[in-house]
Amino acid sequence: MSKIEIKTANEFKEFCETLRASEGYKDPIAFGIARVDKGQLDQDKILQASYAAVSFKENFLSAAAIIWALSEDGISVDFNGSEFVAEFSQRAAKKAWKLLGVFKDEMQTHKNVEVVYNVKHALEEQKNVGKFRVVFIFEDTKPLSVEVVYLKLYLLSLQKAPLRSLVLDGAFGVLPNVAWDANSKPIELEWLRQNEVNLKMNGEYPTIVSVDKFPRYLSHIIPCDNTRILDSAKVRMGALISVGTTVMPGAAYVNFNAGTTGSVMIEGRVSSSVVVGEGSDIGGGASILGVLSGTNGNPVSIGKNCLLGANSVTGIPLGDKCIVDAGIAVLEGTKVYISKEERGKLALINPEFKFEKEIYKGLELSGVSGLHFRQNSQTGQITASASKRAIKLNEALH
Repeated sequence: MSKIEIKTANEFKEFCETLRASEGYKDPIAFGIARVDKGQLDQDKILQASYAAVSFKENFLSAAAIIWALSEDGISVDFNGSEFVAEFSQRAAKKAWKLLGVFKDEMQTHKNVEVVYNVKHALEEQKNVGKFRVVFIFEDTKPLSVEVVYLKLYLLSLQKAPLRSLVLDGAFGVLPNVAWDANSKPIELEWLRQNEVNLKMNGEYPTIVSVDKFPRYLSHIIPCDNTRILDSAKVRMGALISVGTTVMPGAAYVNFNAGTTGSVMIEGRVSSSVVVGEGSDIGGGASILGVLSGTNGNPVSIGKNCLLGANSVTGIPLGDKCIVDAGIAVLEGTKVYISKEERGKLALINPEFKFEKEIYKGLELSGVSGLHFRQNSQTGQITASASKRAIKLNEALH
């Protein structure tokens, strides 16, 4: 097979389809080629993986071409495991280009082709040897490697996979805790300790912007033109920031596996697993609880055109056009009073919901639309009524 010559796109397709039809072959769910950063002390330790293109349930012919190139380099892909990670050597890159090079004039529309082309040239410089990994996911289970965790984070942030759709259990245990310098490069903490005196006395101590297992979103993802993130520290890699979303500085924050489905104003905290609907406004200091911060493992979704007032706390899923007044907390166990008159109004908005009593626990109102949560300033009682306000974001800001 090593003498194969592919001259046309049809020949490429036929060859790769033959590979896919071979016994034991399995299409990956996702794959990509990553440039990796290794430990300064432990060269076998992967600190970060950077992808220029990732594929999710697509580009199966490109995957077959890369798998063939690995086999030509003496690497047999294990299709039976949940994931497979291997070094992508200069020989493998040349073999892959032997197939993918047929698309050399169309690289801007075939990102995997462009990646292989650039990796091949980078590996021609000996200083880049060992810096590339090819990564396949065959089954979406707990990630076992840093490279696979990063691949899944990319799939979320690039909107290839919906939020909360990928298994990330155990990711914290896989990723190393590192210092991130001003150039978004990871540094082993132990290396800093061992070299602290030398670095500081020679004026070479790096500018450390954070110590974390996750990098910043903007260190890996190029946002859409009309998306604004005013402080790079406010969005963690693995977040999904949709078109038109604005993330303000200060109290704003979007964690991994959380984000927005459209234009959203974020001035508060969007915890891990939280999804915020288009047209919603998360007020200054408002906090939406995540699965690890008070929701008993129940993920919270905020519907479209909702308003969470400044310094409010929301711990239940909200339907569309809901309001939580500033400074109040609506949690799963919060007792909420709804008058008979307001129950009638809300029933028209939510015909599938049975409004049959005066007092509800917050959790019972999950997903109900048109709710306006208030607090009686004299009694302290939390009440809900039919929202009369139309939440509309300032188009000039989005």
